Amino acid sequence: MAQKAFKYRFYPTPEQENLLRRTIGCTRLVYNKALAVRTQAWYEEQKRVGYSDTSSMLTEWKKQDNLQFLNEVSCVPLQQGLRHLQKAFSNFFEGRAKYPTFKKKRNGGSAEFTKSAFKFRNGQISLAKCVEPLPIRWSRQLPFGVEPSTITVKLAPSGRWTISLLVDTRVEALPPSSQQVGVDLGVTTLVALSSGEKIANPKGFRAKYSRLRRQQKALSRKQKGSNNRHKAKAKVARVHQQITDARNDFLHKLTTRLVCENQTIAVEDLAVKNMVKNRKLALSISDASWGELVRQLEYKCDWYGRTLIKIDRWFPSSKRCGGCGHVVKEMPLKIREWNCPNCGTTHDRDLNAANNILAAGLAVKVCGASVRPERHKLDGSCIEAEKSKK
Repeated sequence: MAQKAFKYRFYPTPEQENLLRRTIGCTRLVYNKALAVRTQAWYEEQKRVGYSDTSSMLTEWKKQDNLQFLNEVSCVPLQQGLRHLQKAFSNFFEGRAKYPTFKKKRNGGSAEFTKSAFKFRNGQISLAKCVEPLPIRWSRQLPFGVEPSTITVKLAPSGRWTISLLVDTRVEALPPSSQQVGVDLGVTTLVALSSGEKIANPKGFRAKYSRLRRQQKALSRKQKGSNNRHKAKAKVARVHQQITDARNDFLHKLTTRLVCENQTIAVEDLAVKNMVKNRKLALSISDASWGELVRQLEYKCDWYGRTLIKIDRWFPSSKRCGGCGHVVKEMPLKIREWNCPNCGTTHDRDLNAANNILAAGLAVKVCGASVRPERHKLDGSCIEAEKSKK
């Protein structure tokens, strides 16, 4: 069994939108108040406040005169917000994420409902406190016989309402394939495959840049706090939404195709967070969305019975000759083709890297070999390996 989320758009009635906006606002308020309390307790008393403590605080907050509106919405999203905060702190203490930050109204928001706070009957969903079922546009059907365990309602800054249904379903593995591919990620060429194919980067941000710039200039001219500024912000958010939609659509189609065609996929384990610190390449790297591409490959390979192999990020895939194994000292980004000084073979930079990634990935798959290139010689041999033999 695997957990899958099915996301749909819906168009709430004015009454439903009013209730959902209040629910999201209350969830954000409770989250921020709990975060402030936990932060203050640590700095003043060196005391850690857990989920059970904040849950008790929520009960007391509901009794205060200035917070009576918390009783007008379902209590489940409020409790789920506290659980999300607890998970954020757990990720922080274990080194997986930064310190939690306050949620902002301008970023939209979300509210999560568990089974006790919604009803799923005859293909319709009714949330707690809502009289009518949500008018959902069912763009695809749920798997037969499944029921959602949790439901998340989200409001995007562009004003788009979406609902995500988390279900437990059985995913059938794809038929075995004899194909295997190495994937080299880039900027101009988003993906270079060891099969010789290059897939260009659609550059979704660049395609909408002129329109986004025009809308942002119009926004800067509006008076702060005015209704016209609110409308201009919505227009900017809609352009960003279009960029995100185009990028996600392209990445899903690409990753699904790679998973369906190949049994084994080898990629580099890139440190994208560190790479975007380069101010000259940060925009291009972020627009390429390498991290999202690899993330989609991971869970789709897990679903459909494929093998994804990540090789070490320091492996010299571009500087290594695929024929003789010679490693050149330097390889600037402007060099797209190069001749091996040892064997004279002419290499396309991206395709040669993809072939080397596949070879290294197969070595890891077969024998679990380490491909970390610690102190390589120019002929491709490893100094550390020679020392261990002696």
